[in-house]
Amino acid sequence: MVRCLSSILAITLVAAGQLWSQEVKPVSEGDCPCCTPEHRAFDFWEGEWEVQTPDGSPAGTNRIVKVEGGCVLQEFWKGATGDTGTSLNFYNLAAEQWEQLWVDNSGRALKLAGRGANGHMVMSSEPFRDSEGRSRMHRISWTLQADGSVRQLWEVLEGQEVVQTLFDGIYRRRH
Repeated sequence: MVRCLSSILAITLVAAGQLWSQEVKPVSEGDCPCCTPEHRAFDFWEGEWEVQTPDGSPAGTNRIVKVEGGCVLQEFWKGATGDTGTSLNFYNLAAEQWEQLWVDNSGRALKLAGRGANGHMVMSSEPFRDSEGRSRMHRISWTLQADGSVRQLWEVLEGQEVVQTLFDGIYRRRH
């Protein structure tokens, strides 16, 4: 039995060594796994942004960059009051939807999922119970404006009714 296990272990280690020693080939431009229209639906948000409220007050700055071979948009938020946060945004091919995971410097996290096309993205959270036991959900939309700015609107819904706006911001490209 020990001899059999030793033989299996030796074969496994040899096979693993062969796998690790294989040359890793870079992805060529023709092999772009995240270049489909669905994967590119949120590209309009990429960039360096100054963010203001609709009345023109500073809300913060945001930098959105493509990482992981263009498969992920990573957000780096810095609010005018010093709050910070980051999100990872990606098109989940298996689920056929966009997903976001947001985490901020206060320890809050938010998971969203949704769809986008033609300069518009809408993602929502799963329903949750608020402090009074009401079922609610977060919905965030990003809309590319004619002047190249992006409006982000973060709402809380009870059923289909908007009961609170948590954020309404206009993103303008930094120069």
